[in-house]
Amino acid sequence: MKELEIKNAIIENVRITNDGILSVWLDLNYGNSSQGFGGYSLYLPKSNKHHSIKSVAGHFIWRIMEIAGVTEWRELLGKPIRVKSEYTKVHAIGHIINDDWFDPSSDFENE
Repeated sequence: MKELEIKNAIIENVRITNDGILSVWLDLNYGNSSQGFGGYSLYLPKSNKHHSIKSVAGHFIWRIMEIAGVTEWRELLGKPIRVKSEYTKVHAIGHIINDDWFDPSSDFENE
């Protein structure tokens, strides 16, 4: 795998979407470019064969809020964070000062 670049970003927009699956997105502004973080399936509806009441939604949303240091979703706007990314994907987001990273692929590896 390519070495990931670590850079600072400002959360410019937040979205919770339901386009067949429940997903959360952060729109990140790097100053000279932007990128999205999210798109993981947080909940599958009953119509999906893999439906389960257990979901990763709570952990995903909790970790994003914890990384940004907020207690309400709307407070995410304008918050600075760090990002581990490559050109095509943001792999992890991190607290702007503390060494605390949220990497969904790693956290949900065994789910």
